[in-house]
Amino acid sequence: PRAALAAAAVWAAGTAEFAWRRIAPGPRTRAEVTTMALTSALIPPLATWHWLRGVVQHVGVPQWRGLPDLVLFDRDGTLVHDFPYNGDPEWVRPVEGAKEALDRLRARGVRVGVVSNQSGVARGLITREQVEACMARLDELVGPFDTVQYCPHGPEDGCACRKPAPGMVKAACAELGVDPARCVVIGDIGADVEAAAAAGASGILVPTPVTRREEVSAAPRLAPDLPGAVEQVLGGRW
Repeated sequence: PRAALAAAAVWAAGTAEFAWRRIAPGPRTRAEVTTMALTSALIPPLATWHWLRGVVQHVGVPQWRGLPDLVLFDRDGTLVHDFPYNGDPEWVRPVEGAKEALDRLRARGVRVGVVSNQSGVARGLITREQVEACMARLDELVGPFDTVQYCPHGPEDGCACRKPAPGMVKAACAELGVDPARCVVIGDIGADVEAAAAAGASGILVPTPVTRREEVSAAPRLAPDLPGAVEQVLGGRW
């Protein structure tokens, strides 16, 4: 067909020009001319093959999202081992790898914060002062944090801050001037990722023995542990 002949002629002309540009500077010995002519014919199809292989390999690979502006962490069961209604700073014990994971985010310029339900205050089991003392101890161990939000209300209070309501996530974003769409919430139960979704943020669930099976099934993203969740964030998978 004429189209094929025309394409072949264009390819041949282009290859000849490419070969001449490589041969012209010299020394133009027979060996060099032969080598340049052969490699000039091979380079374009090989380069095209490498390009096509790269395209095929990256089909379906999610687009790089970059880094978020803010990562918010649940406290009990996520950043620290969960001792229910703990009011003693001495019992604030970070999970393995927490400090290193947070430092990785800080090193990349990502701000970090805490969003924590503390219904023990409403139940009369702990005081606000005890909650804040435990938060201060957490800051000493794995801080500093750019924002700390906690809800002192109980489930029956109908507040806008207790997770899965979005109040604390929105408040943290507002405090730091961050668009919730550029925020990630990491937690160990469904309420954490539900609060993220309600605020317009992304959520990553890190299941623990207290995480219900249906919460795991419903989670938009899962990580095996806290360092793994941070690895996802730093890899743009949030």
